[in-house]
Amino acid sequence: MNGSTIKVKENAAIGEKYYYIKHKSGLDIYVIPKKLSTYYAMFGTKYGSVHNKFRIKGEEEYTEVPDGIAHFLEHKMFENEDGVDTFARFAETGASANAYTSFLCTMYLFSCTDNFDESLEILLDYVTKPYFTEQSVQKEQGIIAQEIRMGEDNPGRALLFGMLRSMYKNHNARIDIAGTVESIAKIDHHLLYKCYNTFYNLGNMALCVSGDVTPEQVIAVADKVLKPQETHEVECVQYEEEPQVYRPRFSRRMQVAKPLFAIGVKDVELSEDPYERMKKNAAMTVLVNMLFGRASEFFNELYKEGLISQNFGAWHDHNHSMSLVCIQGDSDQPEKVYERFVEYIDKMKREGLSADDFERCHRVMYSSYIKGFDSTAEIVNNFLGNFVFEGGDMLDYADIIRGLDFDYTSAVFNTVFEDTHYTLATVLPLEESEKV
Repeated sequence: MNGSTIKVKENAAIGEKYYYIKHKSGLDIYVIPKKLSTYYAMFGTKYGSVHNKFRIKGEEEYTEVPDGIAHFLEHKMFENEDGVDTFARFAETGASANAYTSFLCTMYLFSCTDNFDESLEILLDYVTKPYFTEQSVQKEQGIIAQEIRMGEDNPGRALLFGMLRSMYKNHNARIDIAGTVESIAKIDHHLLYKCYNTFYNLGNMALCVSGDVTPEQVIAVADKVLKPQETHEVECVQYEEEPQVYRPRFSRRMQVAKPLFAIGVKDVELSEDPYERMKKNAAMTVLVNMLFGRASEFFNELYKEGLISQNFGAWHDHNHSMSLVCIQGDSDQPEKVYERFVEYIDKMKREGLSADDFERCHRVMYSSYIKGFDSTAEIVNNFLGNFVFEGGDMLDYADIIRGLDFDYTSAVFNTVFEDTHYTLATVLPLEESEKV
């Protein structure tokens, strides 16, 4: 159709499908039709806070940019040369718009219940029309500096990045996504255009939409806004990490009523094969639920003893750049919680994981995955960030989950959970002399 090709991918076992469009502009487009009342669209680029040293393939020299510039660029994309506010444009169509920057990507999105075509046109238009001036950059530096200072006073943020800085010696995940007041002061409009032209190339981006929409609808809007573009490949510097954590402890005192803790588990075994990463990600999802979910021995024993509260939780991240497990909550005795964590893992290694627990958590994971297809927002967020930008496929993930077995999951457990992979971060209440 007008130079664009459409392919359909379907998983009959779960009754889901999507359309893949290689648009004539060079953009990859994914349309997941759902007979739901809400439309959701996300236009993203594989450019996040960790990508601070890069080059276009074929260039001799790498460009190194200040920390926080990907996040800064995201903010600046909402300004237009004609002075019209992008959010005001979305308000006219009744859409709710937003954007975010993570370690690995930047996403621009909207949701709506009608006027989908008009809202999609706005999304594609403003993200492909950068406008930066020296004056507007200076103004934004003050705004983001204030945002950074507010973040520095946030105990949860301090805990997370304290854990990451203890875990990693070289990986840029140890650096706050927003950067520092000092680093963003080095940003100018020339650097912003350099980063935009490098990473906002349509060949480095993707569009994903879900709702009661057809691929032909999306192509019509894309044809109206997007021009054919010569794509290029971006090479980013990858920082090597040792398996062991950089530091075993991090602690800071802040205005909190009760000590906060985060136990980080570092994993550097990252496959270059997207299928293998999806498989390991599935195993880690099951493991986190088995070991630290509300039905786990660890949670129930420590909760009954009063060592942890209902604020306890665990999560993991596993992608092409980094892999970790985090167990966090609040406790009057965070060091005691850490000791019990180490004892618990050692016990699980001696006695072996429970096959019954595996089957229970395996079923829970699969049902949660299926339920995710009931929400256009959940579909798009998972589809683009967790699969497309990782080289994987959300529909293939169903088969990977079903095929996940106890032996493989046990092997992942024994590899990931090692004493030298652990770090404990705490945020403690202020001393009496420090209180205002």
